[in-house]
Amino acid sequence: MSNKTTAAITAVGGFVPPDVVTNTDLEKLVDTNDEWIVSRTGIKERRIYKEEGKGTMNMVMPAVWEVLKKSNTKPEEVDFIICATTTPDYVFPATANLIGAEIGAVNSFGYDVQAACSGFLYALVTGSQFIETGKFKKVLVVGADKMSSIINYTDRATCIIFGDGGGAVMLEPNHEGLGIQDSILKSDGNGAQFLMMDAGGSRRPPSHETVDLNQHVVRQEGATVFKFAVTNMSEVSAQIMEKNGLTPDDIAWLVPHQANKRIIEATANRCGIPMERVMLNIEKFGNTTNGTLPLCLWEYEKKLKKGDNIILAAFGGGFTWGAIYIKWAYNS
Repeated sequence: MSNKTTAAITAVGGFVPPDVVTNTDLEKLVDTNDEWIVSRTGIKERRIYKEEGKGTMNMVMPAVWEVLKKSNTKPEEVDFIICATTTPDYVFPATANLIGAEIGAVNSFGYDVQAACSGFLYALVTGSQFIETGKFKKVLVVGADKMSSIINYTDRATCIIFGDGGGAVMLEPNHEGLGIQDSILKSDGNGAQFLMMDAGGSRRPPSHETVDLNQHVVRQEGATVFKFAVTNMSEVSAQIMEKNGLTPDDIAWLVPHQANKRIIEATANRCGIPMERVMLNIEKFGNTTNGTLPLCLWEYEKKLKKGDNIILAAFGGGFTWGAIYIKWAYNS
């Protein structure tokens, strides 16, 4: 037993919508083909949430309920809900608060975290602080995005990449030395211009002009973003291993943000971790932004063993990036 309180993931839940959009489907919308998409991104299909009038909160609720059930948590026991999303239901109120109302978390407070694809990492670290200080016992961390709501399906640079989906984890105190061990989080606003949504905020509020110019969708300079992502995501993953004296053999799993298979391979290569120990689901879900990391943990949960060393890594628009070192806390 350790006197130090760490924040451990005690349950994982995930959800992807049933509607599948294949590369062949996209060939009908833009000038592209399956071979081109697979060779450059590793993506074969993605899921789209088509429920009319429903947003990120509705989509991720099955994952939230799954986490409450698996962690034996009553809604009124939840202290804090933090939701990482780039596609909140509204500018305000926060999607985290809508989730809280939906489950009946009457004793919790909540807010959203917006750090593009790194948001789930940021939220996990933020939530862990409240556990480590002893303030809270149950922190619900959600990462979810309905990316189809901000994608231009005539832009072949972006529409092939993104999908909808999300997941959630429960953070609880641990005294066995398990859970979140360390993190390195970074950001550089100079990268904003290369991956952003041009309108919809206070600088360019919605207007007839912004809608006509199609500025309420993701805009990306792919080559620049790819270069920064490869360098920074691989570097921060190697850094956190080095900082904690970890060799490739010590790592049970690398859990990389699912943006592009070539970025994932470069990160694994930099860390010396073979691809059979790298979580992958990009081929069927695409890039679900804040949903990728929890969805990986959810899909691979049965393969995780108590005490496993895991590295989570991400890179997102803004630019944001980071890595977390976790000792897995349970056998499922």
